[in-house]
Amino acid sequence: MPFAAVHHGPLPRAAQTAGLVARSLPGVPVYATELAGDHLPHDTDPAGLPPAYARLLAAYSPAERVDGPRLTAAAVARFAAVPAAGDDRVLVVTHTFLIAWLVRHALDAPPGRWLGLGHHNAGLTVIRYRSAGPATLVAVNDVSHLPPDLRATGLPAAYRF
Repeated sequence: MPFAAVHHGPLPRAAQTAGLVARSLPGVPVYATELAGDHLPHDTDPAGLPPAYARLLAAYSPAERVDGPRLTAAAVARFAAVPAAGDDRVLVVTHTFLIAWLVRHALDAPPGRWLGLGHHNAGLTVIRYRSAGPATLVAVNDVSHLPPDLRATGLPAAYRF
């Protein structure tokens, strides 16, 4: 599959993963961007949420509650839009919160629905954007490319099957 570019968050684990992927994509430019960073995608109101989610959200500072959603909106504008011309395929190496937000956005689900969309480490999610209709989820959290013992990393044991 030809890619126009690889974008990754600034944290070491995203940069390392992007570097590994880039080795198999010679000539494809690789860009570090805060848009693919690990940040709070939405300042979701904790009222009525399960206690675990409310505690998670309470851990974010007021600045993170402003900066994260701002970065997420910019990420959606950059990565979750119909290409201006042709078939612009970009690979984004990012983190579970942004992936959850992009999936939520593709489904046009309510803003708070990003919570509960957990993803495996190295899970592949493919979203297709085209002018002929709504976004299409081609693959979500696909880990079939990994050996079985690595397919459930990043999630609780109860998620392993």
